Amino acid sequence: MLLQRKFPVPEEGRIQVMLALATIFGSSFVLALSGAMMPGPLLSVTISESPSRGFMTGPLLIAGHAVLELAMVVALLLGLAPILVQDRAFVIIALAGALILLWMALGMFRSLPSLRLDFAESGKQRSNLFLAGIVLSLANPYWAVWWATIGLGYILYCKGFGLAGVGVFFIGHIMADLFWYGAVSTAIGRGRHFLSDKIYRVIIGICAGFLMFFAGIFAYAGVLRIFM
Repeated sequence: MLLQRKFPVPEEGRIQVMLALATIFGSSFVLALSGAMMPGPLLSVTISESPSRGFMTGPLLIAGHAVLELAMVVALLLGLAPILVQDRAFVIIALAGALILLWMALGMFRSLPSLRLDFAESGKQRSNLFLAGIVLSLANPYWAVWWATIGLGYILYCKGFGLAGVGVFFIGHIMADLFWYGAVSTAIGRGRHFLSDKIYRVIIGICAGFLMFFAGIFAYAGVLRIFM
């Protein structure tokens, strides 16, 4: 009997663990939502693509974003954080990201004169949204820094609850992104039939302007870090 005896977790202990996991999920969701709602390259592309590509724009972008973030979580658990916070890594990511965003913005500006909302040809996609979600995330140096600092702190805390803690944190984080970007693309996608070609061009022009703005910020941050 002694060999078969187990030491079950007391009921109070299980309740405390469940409450802790619920707290991790809620705090992760709120923190990620506050970041997702801030203007950025990913939001600009969501807004620009949703009128012609519908409510799936946000979820597809976030799918790519989520795969990259899952890889980041695994990498941080394996000890990547010290590399990401180095000045050299920040400069490389910032300058490369600036070039990518500038290239995307110029492409959007060039398309403005002939841009039309042709719903009959909605199957003609200009880019792969899943890959765009990955590229746009990689292009943002502050995304990597966030994960190497704030994100790593959350992960280390969640590790105290095992794999379940890290999993709940990640799910809460991605659910916030999916909720916000899905809501944005759904709202714009459902209203696309009320958009004229002129309004659509204005939306694309504004989003291209935002991408150029962020390209400037990333380039400035990268150059500034070189001379710090």
